[in-house]
Amino acid sequence: MKFALAVYGAPANSQAPQSALHFARALVAQGHEIVRLFFYQDGVNTATAIAWPPQDESNLSEQWQQFVQAHNLDAVVCIAAALRRGVVDQTEAERYQLPAHNLRKGYELSGLGQLLDGALMADRLITFGA
Repeated sequence: MKFALAVYGAPANSQAPQSALHFARALVAQGHEIVRLFFYQDGVNTATAIAWPPQDESNLSEQWQQFVQAHNLDAVVCIAAALRRGVVDQTEAERYQLPAHNLRKGYELSGLGQLLDGALMADRLITFGA
């Protein structure tokens, strides 16, 4: 079965990214296909490379990046939500003349149309957080 996952919560204040990661791992382990991951609202913070949790907490951003790259997944970060929260790639940093970029490798910035496209390609769209 084909799945698209949408993550709306941030790693620092929501269970959504962790639940989504566990669900995604289970899907892959059972042979299902993940056609798109979409990070929206505070979920875009999952893709920042500069947030680092305390040593006694798991680094969900790093775990997500490793999972995305290991399975060559299409991981899209909502560009409007990302810009609002200071998550940018090199292109957007240059466009807005920002001093740095912080989007982790393996992710791309794009619009909400990618969420709709993922929902159309998948048999199921599962959302985490609100």
